[in-house]
Amino acid sequence: MQSIKELESQISQLSPEKLAEFRAWFTAFDAEHWDRQFESDVNTGKLDAFVKEAIAEYKSGKAKEL
Repeated sequence: MQSIKELESQISQLSPEKLAEFRAWFTAFDAEHWDRQFESDVNTGKLDAFVKEAIAEYKSGKAKEL
């Protein structure tokens, strides 16, 4: 596997067209990774405390519907 410095060097040498292509690919790749992590966190209950806190604040009048 290449080091981060090697990848940075290669990316910095891309043409504007190839950089745009890479950027689009990486944006989609990163979004997919984030979605999988978020889904995992939801399924394992890692976000339950935040949900309970938000519902409690809403019920107590500290928050309002958007």
